[in-house]
Amino acid sequence: MDLVIRDVRVIDGTGGASYRADVGITDGRITGIARAGARRPTGTRVLDAEGLALAPGFIDMHAHSDLALLSDPDHSAKAAQGVTLEVIGQDGLSYAPVDDRTLAQVRQTIAGWNGDGSDLSLDWRTVGEYLDRLDHGFGGEGIAVNAAYLVPQGTVRMYAVGWDDRPATDAELARMKRLVADSLEQGAVGMSSGLTYTPGMYADDAELTELCRVVARYGGYYCPHHRSYGAGALQAYEEMVTLTGKAGCALHLAHATMNFGVNEGRAPELLALLDAALDAGADISLDTYPYTPGCTTLVAMLPSWASEGGPEATLERLRDEATAERIRHHLEVVGADGCHGVPIEWDTIEISGVSAPELADHVGRTVAASASRAGESPWATARRLLIEDRLGPTILQHVGHEENVRRIMRHRVHTGGSDGILQGAKPHPRAYGTFPEYLGRYARELGVLTLEECVAHLTSRPAARLRLPDRGLVREGYRADLVLFDPSTVAAGATFASPRTLPVGIPHVLIDGRFVIEDGRRTDVLAGRSVRGTG
Repeated sequence: MDLVIRDVRVIDGTGGASYRADVGITDGRITGIARAGARRPTGTRVLDAEGLALAPGFIDMHAHSDLALLSDPDHSAKAAQGVTLEVIGQDGLSYAPVDDRTLAQVRQTIAGWNGDGSDLSLDWRTVGEYLDRLDHGFGGEGIAVNAAYLVPQGTVRMYAVGWDDRPATDAELARMKRLVADSLEQGAVGMSSGLTYTPGMYADDAELTELCRVVARYGGYYCPHHRSYGAGALQAYEEMVTLTGKAGCALHLAHATMNFGVNEGRAPELLALLDAALDAGADISLDTYPYTPGCTTLVAMLPSWASEGGPEATLERLRDEATAERIRHHLEVVGADGCHGVPIEWDTIEISGVSAPELADHVGRTVAASASRAGESPWATARRLLIEDRLGPTILQHVGHEENVRRIMRHRVHTGGSDGILQGAKPHPRAYGTFPEYLGRYARELGVLTLEECVAHLTSRPAARLRLPDRGLVREGYRADLVLFDPSTVAAGATFASPRTLPVGIPHVLIDGRFVIEDGRRTDVLAGRSVRGTG
């Protein structure tokens, strides 16, 4: 065999008891598993793994590496965590399918998530062309880790309808359905939405149901960031369950949290809703990250009407005194739909990144703190940042509840997703720490999950949702996408103070049997490729 991993504790991804074995790899596949007492395989190379655990490579069900995979060949943010596959195209906004107008608008709209792409040639227009670009990244060598793609419903609506807050015409709906179908035929694994982000949030349930019927026809799944994680959160979850039920479409709930004061202690109500649907035959899964704060863009907090017409129209409204006052009233008094129907609390909104260097001193401070230093109101500070940074600021939103996080991660259809935004001077540590945080803190230290259960949540469960026949388990014939970690020391290095610190206790990561992390260091191997849907 090419490689034999000797005397390792195999945590195979099923959730069952671990066992000791030698594991052999040949031509990128697992070709032998010899338990204690069986004949030991031999190999060209033998890795002594005494004291280590071997698991399938982790699958990040919610990633924002859409451009990072093409601009950063190292990508240790994910590779060093043991992530071997990311699902991108999230929250209804990404870079395909597009035309020239739509691409320019998307680049500006989610620059806070991914940068503006100015360091890349964004020469694709279809999903198929984007996936081909991933396959041939960095001079044809590939990318750091594997990637699957969701067709982004907000981008599709931007392309076919524009930024108008109105129902789609029959012709526009037909065009959106064709764009979704084409994207799935070209390899997308499903469709995402960001229903607190414009323009995707302008779609009504009937429109979304029609698009989900297309997704179901190709065997994909619908992954919504739904309409509220604050006021009316349970109703928003129920809306997605009902909608996908009518469409006959599998549902995967993105970052399935219950946030803000109105939802403290209410995770059991969400889980009861999901259990009732599951028991009735619904196909539902979800992902979460093991942290309480969220992360998004500052402009996402605005009421949806303020963003109608696109980024330039939003900036014009912010510059107009009367309109800006109306925006403030919706944010601070009414509770904007962009802020999940809850009046904004500026002391929970921390600036995590800006595009303009001259605004960098705001990073790491709450809007309230920056306003106090400037002797102005929080809204005046927020408005100024949005205008001067051209809608670029990213934020941490400190509105989560630990008990909700723990209850949801124990659920039978839970998977792990980092929702990792890599941009900004002070990004959320979930981008660099989600998977070791699950293993180290929530499994080893807190015992919320057993180690075997935790690994299953991060491997076989997401592989099943993605319908991957040869990933997610340590099993003969499966791809050798594998991670070796030390159960006694694995831990996230990333903190809110030092969010880009790499984890400890993960010495080796393999993709297709090739070391992308070896002895704790990133190699120059680019073994990642697009993982395409089979619909």
